[in-house]
Amino acid sequence: MKSVSLCSPVQGVVIAVEAAVGDAVAANRPVVVIESMKMEVPVEAPFAGCVRALHIAVGDTVGEGEALARFEESAEASSAATPAATPVAAAAHPELQTLQRRRHQLTDAARPEAAARRHAAGGRTVRENVSDLFDAGSFSEYGALAVAAQRSRRSLDDLVANTPADGLVTGIGTVNAVEVGAERARCAVMAYDYTVLAGTQGVFNHRKSDRLLELAGRLKLPVVLFAEGGGGRPGDVDWPIVAGLDCTTFARWAALAGQVPRVGIVAGRCFAGNAALLGCADVIIATDSASIGMGGPAMIEGGGLGKVAPEDVGPVSVLGPNGVIDLRVADEAAAVAAAKRYLGYFQGALSAGEAADQAPLRHALPESRNALYDPRLIIRTLADVGSVMELRAEFGPGVITALVRIEGKPVALAASHPRHLAGALDAPACDKLARFMQLADAFELPLVTLVDTPGFMVGPASEATAMVRHAARLFVNAAALRVPVFSVVLRRGYGLGAMALTAGHFHAPVATAAWPSAEFGAMGIEGAVRLGFRKELDAAGEGRQALFDQLVAEHIARGRAINMASHLEIDDVIDPAETRAWLARGLRATAGAPLPPRRGLLDTW
Repeated sequence: MKSVSLCSPVQGVVIAVEAAVGDAVAANRPVVVIESMKMEVPVEAPFAGCVRALHIAVGDTVGEGEALARFEESAEASSAATPAATPVAAAAHPELQTLQRRRHQLTDAARPEAAARRHAAGGRTVRENVSDLFDAGSFSEYGALAVAAQRSRRSLDDLVANTPADGLVTGIGTVNAVEVGAERARCAVMAYDYTVLAGTQGVFNHRKSDRLLELAGRLKLPVVLFAEGGGGRPGDVDWPIVAGLDCTTFARWAALAGQVPRVGIVAGRCFAGNAALLGCADVIIATDSASIGMGGPAMIEGGGLGKVAPEDVGPVSVLGPNGVIDLRVADEAAAVAAAKRYLGYFQGALSAGEAADQAPLRHALPESRNALYDPRLIIRTLADVGSVMELRAEFGPGVITALVRIEGKPVALAASHPRHLAGALDAPACDKLARFMQLADAFELPLVTLVDTPGFMVGPASEATAMVRHAARLFVNAAALRVPVFSVVLRRGYGLGAMALTAGHFHAPVATAAWPSAEFGAMGIEGAVRLGFRKELDAAGEGRQALFDQLVAEHIARGRAINMASHLEIDDVIDPAETRAWLARGLRATAGAPLPPRRGLLDTW
């Protein structure tokens, strides 16, 4: 028979002796219990046996390793020892039950009336949107147990039931992991809940947003912001603040500009502080029902500016054409789908996508040099099938800006739009393109430009829009570009406007090519002839028109693409059907090339 000493594993005080001398004890049952550092430590029987001697009593202080009892194995004890009880499912700990109830309060099932109202209005709940955004099972929420800072005026039960998560869902997970892999798919979200105090910004949800934004900056996580809400919340009275203007959320959010991709989504009403956050986003996706403004109806009326309906403050019919909105969609489901697609361009390359037949590009331009065409057809042909996402389609229509993929590689593409002012760059087009350059450079997307422009828009009406400053934005921003640029002149490449569309000059891109139909000049040919040959034309009398036509033809011939390439002012002339292959070769050649450090710039506007 084995005989052992039971020794104390810790220093402490004996608080219980579970077996007397001679008692049979089953294996793994406590013989002595010692309290050490407020924890109860059982000393258990190593096998079935009997207590033969006790060296301690309740209340004794013992040291680590000190003998407590002598324990001996015996056949009689083995048969007589009380066996360990069969484990039974214990009731959940009271605190666990409390947690489970609180977790349930966060679900839509706990607030069916609020969810029903949202659905009746054609919307989705915030948790439906978040669930749709993230890959299944990937979302980890932060700060879910917060409630509004109103405990001094409302009961805790009321706040738990009606202000879940303090009206802001924050957390991290993955988006598009199946397509790009989990490591590249990491993402964060800040989603205001309009069913909780109209999506307003409270004390604790500001703390939650600050926490999330700090994590996003530290971990380099893209952030999606669901911005529907009414701005600051005056009803949070538990916090000793006067005006709260030391709030750091706005600065933290703004500081992420150019550091991580940031997507703003809004459906319904978005005013004041919520609109200020939305406006800082890289891209704004808005539903047809959205109304966005730096002040809502109450603030407008309070300022003595009259009564305005919420839907009239900043409707998408106004904010699309003026450039506030980048993507306009039908509803929240479409908004989330657009956000996921947008994020995909910043998650790296995919396998080579399907290519359209490139032969039709040989006939994409009309034979008449003055006839219109649709550059969007050219863009869709050059890009991987289904990969074109146009941004700000309603604003600055003189330039088309789109995210595309070429052989799976994400690319920023800008194209002249000759259907607006013949492709001339006006002030809105300059602003649109300048910011698009910044977006491409910040997130290291190669920039492709398709050029067909007579230059910058001129005239008294144009100058009234501060055109000098807007036009200069393109040169200042182009000079700061670090990413490779590839430019293709499709038809007209005239003057400063053409230079601005090729990152500052024709040798600024990694490569500048032209289609055979392209023509070049320091300014529009007809204008150049009238200005440069005024004396000759005035002296021609009745032959003025014939001389004018002759001089124009000579200038067109001199400015032909092949002649430009022969003088090395551009790098090549390419078959239109080879444009995609030409771009793909350039993208492969520059992939992975180190980029210089980003530098600051003093923008002109």
